[in-house]
Amino acid sequence: MSVRVARIGKPHGVRGEVTVELFTDDPQARFAPGSVLSIQHARGGRRGQGSAADAREPLAVQSLTVTGHRWNKDVLVARFEEISDRNAAEAARGLELFAEVADLPLEDDEWHQDDLLGLVAVDLTRGEARIGTVKALIQGSAQDLLEITPQGGGRTVLVPFVEEIVPEVDLDRGLVLVSPPPGLLELGEGE
Repeated sequence: MSVRVARIGKPHGVRGEVTVELFTDDPQARFAPGSVLSIQHARGGRRGQGSAADAREPLAVQSLTVTGHRWNKDVLVARFEEISDRNAAEAARGLELFAEVADLPLEDDEWHQDDLLGLVAVDLTRGEARIGTVKALIQGSAQDLLEITPQGGGRTVLVPFVEEIVPEVDLDRGLVLVSPPPGLLELGEGE
């Protein structure tokens, strides 16, 4: 299994460097020289929207090898073996970069976002009564949200993914333990 770690942005200069939008907490490790990242076309990205990007020839490779990176203010600028000039950098724009899960070590209390999907959410305030199944993790600017499909069907529930409300994710048991404040799970009912 692989996880998304970045998306290639616009070219930076004429020697094939590109800006990178990060989705990883450890860019130093993911973009270390010699790291190999697999590529996919971005969903909902620049391609496929009738833009000039559609006319570009896509890169004819399935992975990119990092040769180096640097920071330009707060933006990561990366170099790849397969991208040697501005034309190739323009062709790579919008590609999503993935790393194999085995290449991304985790601490005991950490998990990958994809690990959360399909876990059963239970309410600790009601003796671990089943709330539903985690459908998605929505990343927000203030906080992330877990989107939960209720057990009995109906409208999905959005639960702030903060330690006070979601104190534990138990991958071994396949559970997300939720301690909701009064009324959170009832929001939107009866509409």
